[in-house]
Amino acid sequence: MSEQLSLTDHFLIAMPALHDPNFFHSVTYICEHNEEGAMGITINRPLDITLGEILRQTEIPCENDAINGSAIFLGGPVQNERGFVIHRPHGTWDASLIVSDEICVTSSKDILAVIAAGKAPEDCLVALGYAGWGKGQLEHEIAENAWISVPASNDVIFNTPYNQRWEAAAAHAGIDLSRLSNDIGHA
Repeated sequence: MSEQLSLTDHFLIAMPALHDPNFFHSVTYICEHNEEGAMGITINRPLDITLGEILRQTEIPCENDAINGSAIFLGGPVQNERGFVIHRPHGTWDASLIVSDEICVTSSKDILAVIAAGKAPEDCLVALGYAGWGKGQLEHEIAENAWISVPASNDVIFNTPYNQRWEAAAAHAGIDLSRLSNDIGHA
């Protein structure tokens, strides 16, 4: 796959007509996209559990109520028991993927201990699970009008309230989702 075609460090924004309950009105940050497929983390679907619950399950002590009360997101329908932290580059971790100069995704437990200690990277988002696409699957879904892809915005990931991220991600690229058609153009 040529570098031009990679959607790494992009948002996948669900089209208004995409009614799959896993992705309805979702924004997924694409962490990796190559010839073999794509992997992303949905950033706007909070779960009914908090970071404190995850820390207790992993036996990491934390006495900070703000940290314990932090939201956890459903990163996607694949491996919901596996955690991922999207963050700005900071520190060295056992399992990190450098997505861009400004974003890393870490899946090792060592980052949770640092977060619990109040020494987390400047910005971070914790998710369980991920979204995955096999070879050519994402490209096919985009061609079928299920998704819009736009360059990612750190501001949307880290500073925009989760319930506004779908519209904000599109607006960042100059797209008004309320004006989109659900039809695919045919000649």
